[in-house]
Amino acid sequence: MTDFSIKPTLKGERATLVPMAPEHFPALWKAMNDPEVTRYTGSRGETTEEVARHWTSTRGDTTDRLDLAIVDNATGECVGEAVLNEWEPEDRRCNFRIMIGPDGQGRGLGTDATRLIVGYGFETLGLHRISLGVYAFNPRARRAYEKAGFVREGVERDELLWDGQWVDNIIMSILEDEWRRHRGHPEG
Repeated sequence: MTDFSIKPTLKGERATLVPMAPEHFPALWKAMNDPEVTRYTGSRGETTEEVARHWTSTRGDTTDRLDLAIVDNATGECVGEAVLNEWEPEDRRCNFRIMIGPDGQGRGLGTDATRLIVGYGFETLGLHRISLGVYAFNPRARRAYEKAGFVREGVERDELLWDGQWVDNIIMSILEDEWRRHRGHPEG
């Protein structure tokens, strides 16, 4: 039975996902304002620090989504967030998104965090489908999603206009029976 009101702690090999709390705000704010992160997420910096701080402090109160902070096991520092949102209870599906700041990139934290939250979505929440969108200019994220078992479904062509160039949004998903087969390790 899906229950997004419970905010678990999920420990992996490289990352631990913990309930988002106000103390995670500085790291998340830093990530939200990093030029590479804003490009890869298609964010245009419309959020003020005050709004973002309030939003971060209310994540524990939500019952229709799961926002967890990503903590680097090697340093104990928050490096980003992993989120299940856009929940459709009748269809047992939701969206996944992740944001990792510069301090957490390039070391497998994204793949580990993806596997942790997706596994929780299927094995504990009883979801059937988890989907995401990733911009074509972010091959590193696409590869992390593929390593966790996400499959490319299609493309929203010219979905984002970034710095005067149109960028495709690649749609990917993973289904519960796929997860059961490989538990986030489709290649091995």
